[in-house]
Amino acid sequence: MLKPTPTQDTTLPRRYADFDTLLDALDYAAQGKRGLNFYSPRGELETSLTYGQIRDRAHEIGRRLVHFGIEKNSRVALIAETNEDFVCYFLGCQYAGLLPVPLPLPTSFGGRDGYTEQLHQQMKSCEASAALSASYMLPLLDEATSGLNMEFVGTPDTFEAQSSLTDIKNVKLPEVASDDLAYLQYSSGSTRFPHGVAVTHKSLMSNCYGIGKIGMEVDDDDRAVSWLPFYHDMGLVGMLISPIACQVSIDYLATEAFARRPMQWLKLISKNKGTMCSGPTFGYEICARRANSTDLEGLDLSSWKVAGIGADMIRPNVLEIFAETFKECGFNKKAFMPSYGLAECTLAVSFGKKISGYSVDLVSEEVLNGNVKSFKEHKLNGNGANYREVVDCGKPLPEYNLEIRGEHDKALGEREIGRVCVKGPSVMVGYYMDEEATKQCLSEDGWLDTGDIGYLANGSLFIIGRIKDLIIINGKNHWPHDIEWAVEKLPELRSGDSAAISIPGDNDEEVPAILVQCRKRDEEDREDLENRIITEVQAVIGKAPIVILVPPRSLPRTSSGKLSRVKARRQYLEGQLT
Repeated sequence: MLKPTPTQDTTLPRRYADFDTLLDALDYAAQGKRGLNFYSPRGELETSLTYGQIRDRAHEIGRRLVHFGIEKNSRVALIAETNEDFVCYFLGCQYAGLLPVPLPLPTSFGGRDGYTEQLHQQMKSCEASAALSASYMLPLLDEATSGLNMEFVGTPDTFEAQSSLTDIKNVKLPEVASDDLAYLQYSSGSTRFPHGVAVTHKSLMSNCYGIGKIGMEVDDDDRAVSWLPFYHDMGLVGMLISPIACQVSIDYLATEAFARRPMQWLKLISKNKGTMCSGPTFGYEICARRANSTDLEGLDLSSWKVAGIGADMIRPNVLEIFAETFKECGFNKKAFMPSYGLAECTLAVSFGKKISGYSVDLVSEEVLNGNVKSFKEHKLNGNGANYREVVDCGKPLPEYNLEIRGEHDKALGEREIGRVCVKGPSVMVGYYMDEEATKQCLSEDGWLDTGDIGYLANGSLFIIGRIKDLIIINGKNHWPHDIEWAVEKLPELRSGDSAAISIPGDNDEEVPAILVQCRKRDEEDREDLENRIITEVQAVIGKAPIVILVPPRSLPRTSSGKLSRVKARRQYLEGQLT
């Protein structure tokens, strides 16, 4: 009977990513008993591999890649399915001195054409030499690679049929150094066309140390459980590479399986006594919304010590609902660990304190919208009206210098809102083959302008929003998620059902608009919903918006599942959203 790899392993002393390269980390983890486990949508164990077995197959794949003749440092596009093939080919590329490029699965791209165009542009921009996927994906991959100069396009089985074990027996693998690039991570593209973030082995190991040793404080009883996609930095670095670098066993549920049956994630935690599991706010929301009495029966979440939250704006009300829903199942709300990070910093920048839950600042609309410079002395009005709960994302990892900057790059003081800028060994060396985009956000002395707006208080980082999402109406600033969260409190709507944008009005003025996914068909019901949406938005921004009801599942998403307001606005103005 197939069994998962163990949580504990007394045969191998724990090391926290203190390696020169990812391959050194894998070679060390391979000496132990821990590893990766892949589960079916029904929660049945399908594949269990120790790190030793993974290392051996990856080593073989690396020799096959060298034998095939793909030149060192070439890019290899990998459709990032949650399975053994992706993991072993990703690591095999490392052995061969090639750069793996994890690419998304066909979800939330507005159909086949949108998906294949996205893949085409990503592979074109990094000049990929080869592309691999599962057989069912080949028609899409063939379409996406049309017109590109590819040396191989196919499945792992087809690729491995190109050579025998005898052919590769004496193949010599190249040396890999800490300053070499390890892979390209495409940003999700929520505000612009995705760029390939170039990540070195040195950056990777530095960030994995921060995640495992300082953020998660991994110990011998820890086991991870994940549904996050490998093409996203949180899934790739947080839930694949960090477990390798810190020798942690991990259980995987495919992202599409989680979307269909989110409770399987929690059942895996219960079944295998998972302790570390992370995700965006909407992951917790979908679990709480789908849970029924049958799901809760026998569910034990008392082992869960770190419930990481990141990847998008954190909604405290969602966390409260989740905690209340699963309280009787042993979930401790102190397990919530807010964090902040981005692919341009490999992954993690800051972490909340372990087993401390989360805390919030109440920040007034006047401060959020930049109408006052600082809220050091700003007083609450006592009734909570027109205030947003801003979550404490914890203290920056020691590897970083972090500054909040205002005009002319001036460093701001405590509780002054400005641009979040960071410098440290995990900051990217740049966007791959895109010097112009790199210069726009990365200074010559290594400071990265993250594009996020926030402030520091008592050493902790608070994120307000993304500067490119800011809506300016009549000279006043408004954050779109404040508008969206207000609208999504209506009982008919769910998280992610709305997109707040501005559109051209009379005299070239921008007017507020909100796109809302609507499931109602009756005209009177739709008109009633529109009126209630107008009331909610007017209470937030003081002005009635234009309300556009659109079909369910029509708002565009990024590869990581985030709402793309920029794309939504463009699609509406082009007449694609009606």
